[in-house]
Amino acid sequence: MSKTLARIVFALTAIFFAVFFVWPITQILKGGFIDADGNLTFSFLVALLGDLTYRDGLVNSLLIACATTTLALLIALPLAFISDRFVFPGKGLLSSLVLIPLILPPFVGAIGIKQIFGQYGALNALVIHLGLRPAGWTFDWFAANQFWGVAIVEALSLYPIIYLNAVAALANIDPAMEEAAENLGCTGFRRFWKITVPLIKPGLFAGGTIVFIWSFTELGTPLIFDYARVTSVQIYYGLRDIGGNPFPYALVAIMLASSIAIYAIGKGLFGRSGHAMMAKATSIGGPRRLAPGRAWLCTAAFGGVIAFAILPHLGVILVAFSREWYGTVVPHAYTLDNFRLALGHDLTVPAIANSLKFASISTVIDIVLGIAIAYVVVRSKIAGRQVLDFLAMLPLAVPGLVLAFGYLAMSQEGRFFAFLNPVRDPTFLLIIAYSVRRLPYVVRAAAAGFEQTSETLEEAAQNLGAPPLRATIKVTLPLIAANLIAGGLLAFAFAMLEVSDSLVLAQKQHYYPITKAIMELFQLLGDGKFIASALGVWAMVFLGITITGLSLLLGKKLGAIFRV
Repeated sequence: MSKTLARIVFALTAIFFAVFFVWPITQILKGGFIDADGNLTFSFLVALLGDLTYRDGLVNSLLIACATTTLALLIALPLAFISDRFVFPGKGLLSSLVLIPLILPPFVGAIGIKQIFGQYGALNALVIHLGLRPAGWTFDWFAANQFWGVAIVEALSLYPIIYLNAVAALANIDPAMEEAAENLGCTGFRRFWKITVPLIKPGLFAGGTIVFIWSFTELGTPLIFDYARVTSVQIYYGLRDIGGNPFPYALVAIMLASSIAIYAIGKGLFGRSGHAMMAKATSIGGPRRLAPGRAWLCTAAFGGVIAFAILPHLGVILVAFSREWYGTVVPHAYTLDNFRLALGHDLTVPAIANSLKFASISTVIDIVLGIAIAYVVVRSKIAGRQVLDFLAMLPLAVPGLVLAFGYLAMSQEGRFFAFLNPVRDPTFLLIIAYSVRRLPYVVRAAAAGFEQTSETLEEAAQNLGAPPLRATIKVTLPLIAANLIAGGLLAFAFAMLEVSDSLVLAQKQHYYPITKAIMELFQLLGDGKFIASALGVWAMVFLGITITGLSLLLGKKLGAIFRV
């Protein structure tokens, strides 16, 4: 790529991020720290932090993020170690099934969990059926402690992100380093803690940072659990008075600062390059076979986690197939009508069409921008290209709720971008929001492809008379097609099931995406819960096919897409 073309890409990308990333954030900061006279003020922030309700919300959000990340790490790390080091029955199938939680947004899974653990749910019915409690006994397991209900549901949904990163990091360790430690007397858990964990620390914190920020700003799950004492829900309710109330702006600013601080700590302390290692050929390495008893224990560990992790999915599926489910272990009667209604309801059909349109256009934008950015970062030598890489990755550190709020703020009446106000038509902002949020996945996938493809192939094409741009299109892009397809599929799938942007920006039924339609249906009386679950099952099937395709394309390298 010529320097001129690289600079053009750099300039266009910088403009894109300035308008649709920096400017919305600037409007948030302006609303929270600039008074009516245009002067800098911290009075809103001081008043907000002095309010016990808002302070508790922030503390609860941080604690939920800590609890979720810890639980996800405790689930994912042992499984990743077992998968990388040992051969056990059913390993191939179980290694795929352990990714099942990725095919369901956490808030949809919360619908299923509530049905199982609710006051008149399946668990209570089972307890009564076994004679452990008298007939008519009720106990709402998660309502008794909504905090842990939210944390457990989110951990069960997000642990695959840490698992994928851990598997990828473990696969890159030179076994000779661990063998050397063992020869020096460092064995068992001590070797794992002293040698293995430090070597995979960048991968663990790459996934852990994403899980922490995701759970810190998650909106849908607390809404389903009716847990309003978290910052994300307080911001959501504050949208009703976005024009005249500075508190939502200050709340979003705090959430933004917290997320960026978490990202910076993770990136600065643990995001550096891993320890230098020799090629794996220095050791026989590889997974080893265990005695039958221990091998089956490994299988049982995977099976137990999977069984517990699919409870939300099982609950959603059973609700979707049920005609009625109240006070029994399984539904009273089954029907396919919910699926028919889900694809024929006046709320769902336009929602599916909207999500397909928004996600498709945003994915095209991501692929074009992702290829251009990755090429400049990997192939060009222009000054500042690392800044471009940093800009492209920064959306991972900024929650979707913050960006969505920023788009609302910058499009209020009287502002320069008032013509984009989502109250009239959110299409443009939703597409841009989906694009900005999912661009890092495409950039990472494309950059990995360029790094693995020799530049000499393009140089050979140029020596034969092909211009640099044509050489890239004709030679390099076909060679990295698998990476581009993987990144594009991931961006498309997550855009289809994006929660925060959809709930905040889609304010008219005509423009509802799938996730907004599921939330609205769930809140309806009568058949709403059943139709919402049926729509969730359709979403599960769609994302399940996508994740399966990604696994086949990338294998263990899939975790690299979830790196900060």
